[in-house]
Amino acid sequence: MPRFSIVVPSHGVAGRLSQALDSVLAQSFGDFELIPVCDAPDAPAADVVAGYAERDSRVTPVHSPPSAGLAGARNTGLKAAVGGHVLFLDGDDVLVPGALAALDTRMSAVGDVDVLYFEHERTPWWEGEPTNPAAPLLARTPEGAFSPGRAPQLTGVALPAWSAVYRRAFLTERDLAFPGDHFTDVGFGGLVALRAERVAALRAVVVRHLLRRQGNRLGLPGEHHAELLDQTERVLARAAEQDLPADRLKPLFEQLFAAVLKTAAHPRRLTSGRRAFFRRASALYRRHRPAGYRAPGGSVGVQHRLLASGSYAAFRTLRAAHRTASRAAALLPRPRGLRTRLRYAAALRLPLDRNLVVYCAYWGRGYACNPAAIHAKARLLAPHLRSVFLVEPEAVGSVPPGVEHAVIGSRKYWQVLARAKYLVNNANFADAVVKRPGSVHLQTQHGTPLKTMGADQATYPVVAAATGSFAKLLARVDRWDFNLTSNRHSTEMWERAFPGAHETLEYGYPRNDVYCRASAEDVARVRRELGVPDGKKALLYAPTHRDYATGFETGLDLAEFCEAIGDDYVVLLRAHYFYDQGPGRGGGRIIDVTGHRSSEDVCLAADALITDYSSIMFDYANLDRPIVAYADDWDVYRETRGVYFDLMELPPGRVARTPEELAAVFRDGSYADETATSLRAAFRERFCQFDDGRAAERVVRRVLLGEPPESIPPVIPLAERVPAPAATLVRS
Repeated sequence: MPRFSIVVPSHGVAGRLSQALDSVLAQSFGDFELIPVCDAPDAPAADVVAGYAERDSRVTPVHSPPSAGLAGARNTGLKAAVGGHVLFLDGDDVLVPGALAALDTRMSAVGDVDVLYFEHERTPWWEGEPTNPAAPLLARTPEGAFSPGRAPQLTGVALPAWSAVYRRAFLTERDLAFPGDHFTDVGFGGLVALRAERVAALRAVVVRHLLRRQGNRLGLPGEHHAELLDQTERVLARAAEQDLPADRLKPLFEQLFAAVLKTAAHPRRLTSGRRAFFRRASALYRRHRPAGYRAPGGSVGVQHRLLASGSYAAFRTLRAAHRTASRAAALLPRPRGLRTRLRYAAALRLPLDRNLVVYCAYWGRGYACNPAAIHAKARLLAPHLRSVFLVEPEAVGSVPPGVEHAVIGSRKYWQVLARAKYLVNNANFADAVVKRPGSVHLQTQHGTPLKTMGADQATYPVVAAATGSFAKLLARVDRWDFNLTSNRHSTEMWERAFPGAHETLEYGYPRNDVYCRASAEDVARVRRELGVPDGKKALLYAPTHRDYATGFETGLDLAEFCEAIGDDYVVLLRAHYFYDQGPGRGGGRIIDVTGHRSSEDVCLAADALITDYSSIMFDYANLDRPIVAYADDWDVYRETRGVYFDLMELPPGRVARTPEELAAVFRDGSYADETATSLRAAFRERFCQFDDGRAAERVVRRVLLGEPPESIPPVIPLAERVPAPAATLVRS
């Protein structure tokens, strides 16, 4: 029997789960079992956990459905545990180095106790100093093992479940489990403290709790806050059954109602039913108030007295007085120009137009990418919706006929942004755009991340300097309701890079639908439009942006490359969209397609792709055509930009480091040989998971039509998809 069983729920933390598991497996004390609790065998976290289970026999994953919540996940882990003592660790928290050794030493010193409480460090995700809220509670505890009556401040309700280790037999013998769906730590901690007979404390930090930037899920608005009263009533009823002494009941009562009053006074947590919440809390207060109890002083005491008297009107007035100024400041729109601000503010006071959808792609560069694909599908599946595409003045000419548009910065632009129910973007809307209650923001992204993105860029000085304010970036993330991903890798990386309260949609990228739907005639048409000569093999060369370079430099002499590979090929040059300056870099066998509106068309026209580290490789892989990675500066790029995985270990095909190597793989045909095909197959398996040709339909049905998740068309397996045919090459 292992000394410790460590239960780690993982719902919603797939992107950070590895650091929690690593912190356990790296402990110097190794007598433990690690029990990650995943939603299902095919859940995002299950992919992460599977690798750990293969490498370490101490990792024994179990499954608990999301509907069971955190309480269900912990209870499932507890039932599977066989260790002498149980420790609960959240999936985005970590054990500090030496934590288990310190616990073992302390438990050996104090003997057999039901609960050993310890300190934890609350570390802000973004900025601010760490805090240790458990330290004051544990500072006055006796040195050895003691009965709970000797430390009445240890009520259990003020400490999270992961700030203690529990004797497993104690929990099972007394049938102690996590109650309810929400605020389960309050109920569990209170009941454990009431049933424990011998406890002890370790005055040292064991768990480092990584505070989410968007706050605890329990702090979000919703009806779940009523469950705080359920947990409060559950604990106080148990205390009454035990006839808890007054010296223990008083701190328990105060700590429970401190949480209740905080919720009652919060302006956004209770979106409805505030009066009912207050009245029920008042009844509980009066029923369980200890004999002779005196309310604390100051404003907290005023709230206590109002709760005791049931004076909701007075409590509401007090609450409103504290929030008026801050609410007015938060609602103030800040577009430039006084006249624009006034018009926008006036439009914000009008009702949302529930049939209005606003789209934007690449900061207004035109009708493109995922927003354009969703727009096109919405015209078929939801024709009752009015759609407006936002574009910069110079991009107006690229908008297809029949597509309504608004020029960025115009009066119409601010009007539709203020009124639209749905806002769809593959980048972000302007900082001045207000997220209105009831509006729905969909972030579609515009690629699969190889390079670091979002908040992960902060540790790379060159990138961070160009990014600007990360606080503003993350404020824009807070507006998202949905975030789209095309593979499980993206799901995990976006969760790290853009932490927020939005829902992830693993539906695929709508812009990639065409790769499973285009015909040979479509491919031929695009090649004619781009000027690809009949019978020639078209190689798409698409290098990415270099943060450490100024201007566009290919790093490859394309004229020499064309000369080296022979007359059978032409090169389609597509520079990063940062360098879209119109024609001028082409000529002869080099066709500059940088300014072409659709990268999807360009990919359809190409028989093979040459790229360095551009995310276009992940999209192009859906076509199952050869890909060559030209990685002449990989080491520099990796160090200056930062990457999420080593492309050299997981390439999409052949890798060339020099112009000579690149020319050679095309001269000898190895760019499309069996080895290249095998590498591409593994790459597709990992990164083409959800792009099956129906992504746009799934998005429209789920987001714009509000259909339930269970009715959304499932993803077609990779082996059953038929990509668009290449013009001159035979696909494997």
